[in-house]
Amino acid sequence: MAQNSFDNFFKPSDSLNKKRQNAVFVTEAVLASGALVGLNQMWYADYPKSNFHFINDNTQWMQMDKLGHLYSSYHIGRLGADALNWSGASKKNQLIYGASLGFVFLTAVEFMDGHSAEWGASMGDVFANATGTALYVSQELVWSEQRITPKFSFHTTQYANYRPDLLGNSLSEQILKDYNGQTYWFSVNLYSFAKKSKIPKWFNIALGYGAEGMLGENDTKNNLILATKKENYRQFYLSLDLDLTKINSKSHFLKTVFSVLNTVKIPAPALEYSPQRGLKFHALYF
Repeated sequence: MAQNSFDNFFKPSDSLNKKRQNAVFVTEAVLASGALVGLNQMWYADYPKSNFHFINDNTQWMQMDKLGHLYSSYHIGRLGADALNWSGASKKNQLIYGASLGFVFLTAVEFMDGHSAEWGASMGDVFANATGTALYVSQELVWSEQRITPKFSFHTTQYANYRPDLLGNSLSEQILKDYNGQTYWFSVNLYSFAKKSKIPKWFNIALGYGAEGMLGENDTKNNLILATKKENYRQFYLSLDLDLTKINSKSHFLKTVFSVLNTVKIPAPALEYSPQRGLKFHALYF
């Protein structure tokens, strides 16, 4: 009985449950506030403040940061919509108040950027945030399901050793800051495009993008490039993946776990291409 009660807690309500809905709104407000406070301590506290201003950073980090914004906006919004679905909210309210959560949260982050002398608000970031939200909402409106899912993978690199202040000292910092080790993927569920086929429902093909050799926001002005003889270059990937949300399970708890884990691409063989270095095969890439 206790196990059934535990699993039923994760089962979406068939109709609007106001207690659940209020719990969702309160939890989101607490988590968002905590995240902004923590982000302020990690990113902004050690730098001087300034009047609100914009910068054009669209050429920096070979656009890896923009994909990070798209990815974050998409998944925060997706989880927000899932949470409202759990409370029994209507599909319309899920898309209006849930899916927009990522854009609203990241707009607050952009506001903090705009008041930092070290950075500045970026219209490129705002556009990337809006694109992430639009990717989720448009798929729900057109297909009533998510057929293309942004995902993330990370591996440590040598570049953090050159700039630990900028690219991170610890593993947790490097995951957030070292764009050289990040890869952003668009994982495509093949069965959803061919539902009469015998393709497994969970089987995905993933298209990835990464970049390496970056030691600063603008490497053309960074003398470390000359000192270390590093060159920055783009990487494009083709790999296999799983859509964990398509795995059949009667457990609502497992479905929730799968939904959260579906933000990360599984390690798998991958084919890499870069214009400077040609084709490269990875037996296992993450």
